[in-house]
Amino acid sequence: MPAANTKWEFERDRSVLIVIDMQNYFVREGAVLEVKDSRAQIPTIKKLIEKCREYSVPIIYTVHEPDAVFSPLEVDYHPGLQNFLKNMGPDDMKVISELAPMPNDIVLRKRRFSAFYQTDLELILRNIRGKANPVDTIIICGTVTNICCESTARDAFFRDYKVVFGTDVCSALTPESHNATLVNMEIFGRSLDCDAIVQAIEAGRG
Repeated sequence: MPAANTKWEFERDRSVLIVIDMQNYFVREGAVLEVKDSRAQIPTIKKLIEKCREYSVPIIYTVHEPDAVFSPLEVDYHPGLQNFLKNMGPDDMKVISELAPMPNDIVLRKRRFSAFYQTDLELILRNIRGKANPVDTIIICGTVTNICCESTARDAFFRDYKVVFGTDVCSALTPESHNATLVNMEIFGRSLDCDAIVQAIEAGRG
């Protein structure tokens, strides 16, 4: 894993946490788009979420909702997905119960990999902390590391947000693809493990 880029610090009171796509149809055993390693991250992500709640860091959950009309290539690339979408149950798209959003959290629905693409995320980020402490840093956790997590991180960087990318709170289909994204984060952000992020939140900056 590459050494963290230390060209900038982030401030707790100008940060938000984005929990990417920790949904039943990615996380549960046997799920149509199962990411096996995502289950191992549940306790660590929960720890990060709880720390953010303790220090009033806003939490945004993304829920990925592909369909054959608005996400045709994605459905084509995953042959089982079209059948799943026709037969999915009411809970398949939901965030897993272990990490369930609280009433004050925001749940953002998206149809493409990036949480920024044709969603209200930019509007939310401009206003979620008010004018006194506008958001300038996004902390990313969730799944899939090299797809939705990395796409969101890159789009955040292009919009001049600082990106803190959780090394042990993101999961991918293979270790190789996960580690490749961490190398990319040397350009687009800082790669930090959960303990380092929690320490920075407790200290107020890091």
